[in-house]
Amino acid sequence: MATQQFDPNNAQNAIEIEKQFAVKAVEHAQTYWNLLEKVPPRELRLTKIDDEIFDHLMQEFPELNTPPKYEKIAKLDEDWMKSPEGKERWRKFIAAYEKKVQDYNFGSLIRTDCSDEYNETNTIFVTRIQFYAFEIARNRLGLNDKAHELAKAEAEKERIKKEKEAKEKEKGKKKGNGR
Repeated sequence: MATQQFDPNNAQNAIEIEKQFAVKAVEHAQTYWNLLEKVPPRELRLTKIDDEIFDHLMQEFPELNTPPKYEKIAKLDEDWMKSPEGKERWRKFIAAYEKKVQDYNFGSLIRTDCSDEYNETNTIFVTRIQFYAFEIARNRLGLNDKAHELAKAEAEKERIKKEKEAKEKEKGKKKGNGR
């Protein structure tokens, strides 16, 4: 058996493995959106080392630390992140968490615009530690406050819809019983 140098940039993934990763990434995104609904973002802690991750992000990527709007954190630039220079910088950042954050390099879905919900046009794939870094920053800087309100409003609409459906179902049962 010949051994070849493995090149991750040219690796092919089995379709089933990709599907499993996609399912996990979607579940993670749904869980996070549910957290945003229930917990004010500034109070949300995603890891035991949120402070370290936030400080490290701001140190390694000073261009993200641009008050008052923090545009590069609020709206992610995938081209910047995945440029050759961006990849190298992120690779170093990510490697620092290999022994500190479980599943640090697993794939995660992140909203490119933090003021909007997860959807097809507002989502990119990043590593778990990149997700944590951006979302911790968004939470601390108040950038996820609008998403929190949006998630709460969606949950309320869903609750009202379910109540209405339950009432209609109950009416149908009563009519079916001749009452």
